[in-house]
Amino acid sequence: MPPKSKKELDFTSAKDPYAQREAEKYEQPIPSRELILQLIEHRSKPLSRTEISEAFSLTDEDQLEALRRRLRAMERDGQLLFNRGQKYCQVNNKDLIVGRVIGHIDGFGFIKPDDGSDDLFLSPREMDPLLHNDRAMVRIVGIDKKGRREAAVVEILERNTHFVVGRLYQENGFTYVVPDKKNIAQTILLQKDGIAGAKQGQIVVAEIIEQPTKQRQPIGRITEILGDHLAPGMEIEMALRSHDLPHVWPDALLEEIKPLTAEVPESAKENRTDLRKIPLVTIDGEDARDFDDAVYCKKTPKGWKLLVAIADVSHYVQIGSELDKEAHNRSTSVYFPEQVIPMLPEILSNGLCSLNPHVDRLCMVCELLFDELGEVISSRFFDAVMQSHARLTYTDVAKILVDGDKELIKNYQPLLPHLRELYALYKVLRVSREQRGAMDFDTQETKIVFGADRKIEKIVPTVRNDAHKLIEEFMIAANAATARYLSKKKLPNLRRIHEGPTVDKILNLRTFLGELGLTMGGGANPTPLDYMHLVDSIKGRADAHLIQTVLLRSMSQAVYSPELKGHFGLALEAYAHFTSPIRRYPDLLTHRAIRHTLQGKTADSFAYGVPDMVMLGEHCSTNERRADDATRDVISWLKCEYMMDKIGEEFPGIISAVTSFGFFVELADIYVEGLIHISNLGQDYFHFDPTSHSLIGERSNTRFRLGDSVKVKVVQVNLDEKKIDFELVQKMGSAKKAKPTKPSIKPAKKRRKKQHD
Repeated sequence: MPPKSKKELDFTSAKDPYAQREAEKYEQPIPSRELILQLIEHRSKPLSRTEISEAFSLTDEDQLEALRRRLRAMERDGQLLFNRGQKYCQVNNKDLIVGRVIGHIDGFGFIKPDDGSDDLFLSPREMDPLLHNDRAMVRIVGIDKKGRREAAVVEILERNTHFVVGRLYQENGFTYVVPDKKNIAQTILLQKDGIAGAKQGQIVVAEIIEQPTKQRQPIGRITEILGDHLAPGMEIEMALRSHDLPHVWPDALLEEIKPLTAEVPESAKENRTDLRKIPLVTIDGEDARDFDDAVYCKKTPKGWKLLVAIADVSHYVQIGSELDKEAHNRSTSVYFPEQVIPMLPEILSNGLCSLNPHVDRLCMVCELLFDELGEVISSRFFDAVMQSHARLTYTDVAKILVDGDKELIKNYQPLLPHLRELYALYKVLRVSREQRGAMDFDTQETKIVFGADRKIEKIVPTVRNDAHKLIEEFMIAANAATARYLSKKKLPNLRRIHEGPTVDKILNLRTFLGELGLTMGGGANPTPLDYMHLVDSIKGRADAHLIQTVLLRSMSQAVYSPELKGHFGLALEAYAHFTSPIRRYPDLLTHRAIRHTLQGKTADSFAYGVPDMVMLGEHCSTNERRADDATRDVISWLKCEYMMDKIGEEFPGIISAVTSFGFFVELADIYVEGLIHISNLGQDYFHFDPTSHSLIGERSNTRFRLGDSVKVKVVQVNLDEKKIDFELVQKMGSAKKAKPTKPSIKPAKKRRKKQHD
């Protein structure tokens, strides 16, 4: 290595002004963020990680890894930029903003700033060289006509779209792919030798070999032909690739799990509490394939003892293993209709980590002691070995406990006393839940029933009975106990946080409720109990589930974070996920934290620090949303396919959402949603009122409002865009006249816009 210059030596020997702070936090301290920024400013040029480590004479592997994490954290926090030259540079221009690109089907887009500030608008011209999910540095150039901050691209920092799934078209001598992902407006032009034998209309995967520029669209080549457009299961194949969902097990992982067998090794059962004679049972849906939680309850002199036993995934998935890397990569199992993309391989998810009946399984147990009022007296955690004494379903448990089914009672006679204690405790906890105001929206969920060749036969509502609620209540109790336990131990951990509604959302909600003659208590800061009092007051209304939808939309999205912000929806000060480590990576991290404390270790020696948990929380939250988006895409596709032979038919429905370009209608008893565009509402001017969720005709004073009943005709089904168009046949229900208001939008006949504007 060449000798360092005097300038470098002077800087390397400079005293870190924050050395004491770093030494208090880390056994092997590295240069502080401030000193790293000073170094880059001192050099007056971007520096690679190697150059930074050499400047500070860092050679130890632990120090180098700590530096890597610190630089990534500084990048995440907006203190540094990692440019295309793989070097770090300062963000020292206040006019420059760094963020992630969000594309739109109409060609424009937005920048979502890393600092959490409001999104910035990108015109179609600025979006030309960008693709959805790229990272870019922009500068503010003005305010557009809608009052949004408008940005211009300064530099593209990171390309994040390298493969696109879509439909192949050939016309006028050109071959191109129209992406299935609607955030990507550009078509992918294929090289002449990059078609790989694909035919017109087939679904393909294209690799982008040249990213778009201001002068030309992206260029690609086909790497995979998925098949014909309407082939059974195509919707899932497309969703997996459109959303970059990992679905193939790496070779290294398959090699690592070869020694695993269907039986738990005897050595693994040592030093564990033996619960095999305790009649723990699993209670799940009829179509469940993995069973990660089992419960048992007995009466005590003071109340009840509840055991919540969870499959011990952390025993098999060790930190840094190939299993761990892939579980982190996936973060969650993805549940499509009749198909699951698991977080862990089947040998674990359906085998060793599934609490199948009458076989030994390793578990981690949360033991809870309750008093007669359902208050937790004490809780503890321990490792155990167990056997599930029965695989029960929600339907059977409800028939036993609620309906008193004699045949089932006879079949499960040995378990009956414990099931009845489970039910007794549940009813007490239910009262406690209602008293604290934990939310319990009675939303309508549906299930798709398939026939031959994966064609939909019908869409049916799912019934949530007392057995569902019983298990849910016990899982909440165990998760809440977990959060309290880890907070007491002061161990970095991921919490499930759910913040309350913002002031603006509350104002809009109150305006909407006022239009319906409803009120909600709590002023500017309503509590969960205020929400639930309102929910109780609307029971029996035809539009109750739509009002509940608006209530849900007024709240923030739940995320994973180490911050202690509580869970608004459950009315709990702290909440963590402990009960599903088979299918959620945050739960696996929680198990690792608990095991660390059970071994008598302190936070200082834990594998994860708070910065790690911040990054893991963001990663898991993002992947959770990715899984949800993929599932929604598949369900939308299937519902469109289901409606293709119903064009021209008429159905009653309820307005389920109102926008500036029309309103969506959910068909009664079919649970399919489609759009009535504003241009199909006659020759009138329509004003959109977002706070009252209404469209109001300026001439006719006709109002179309969320929850109104209508009769519609199916006029078009677009499977490629996953859209269904309706035509209004008749207003029914409660559409009302509204007072004339000043026109604020163009005539309907000039306002034909995309469905998802």
